[in-house]
Amino acid sequence: MEKKTPDQALTETGLNLPPAPKPMGVYKPFLLDGKYLYVSGHGPVKDNRDLITGRIGKDLDMEEGKLAARQVGLTILATIKTNLGTLDKVKRVIKVLGMVNCVPEFEKHPYIINGCSELFVQVWGEENGVGVRSAVGMGSLPNNIPVEIEAIFELH
Repeated sequence: MEKKTPDQALTETGLNLPPAPKPMGVYKPFLLDGKYLYVSGHGPVKDNRDLITGRIGKDLDMEEGKLAARQVGLTILATIKTNLGTLDKVKRVIKVLGMVNCVPEFEKHPYIINGCSELFVQVWGEENGVGVRSAVGMGSLPNNIPVEIEAIFELH
């Protein structure tokens, strides 16, 4: 059986990539350094360019938060595909930092960020889709988004 490429694996999920977002400040959304690709913090951009908003534990429940994290993952993939032309140039996920906008009592940050991590496993597989990770709670995030994620990838 032939191994699926990341682009093929994404297509098989049936999920759409939203438009790659433009920077909301003075930074690059994407930086190549040798064989490493650094992706700035992304929020959950919907297909119509709107953001998913709300605080987990107040406006959104855990499942909605996990879906928002998956949407952030799709937004990161959109930035990669827009800038590299394909996901196939990415060899593996190195590191993911997930930030969760939540009420102070909320303690399930890793569960939320799994929404993104599980997507990356679907795209790059068990071996290459899982890197090191941090999942932390925040008192607030820009524009009241529920999740912001940044990532580092290794290229072929």
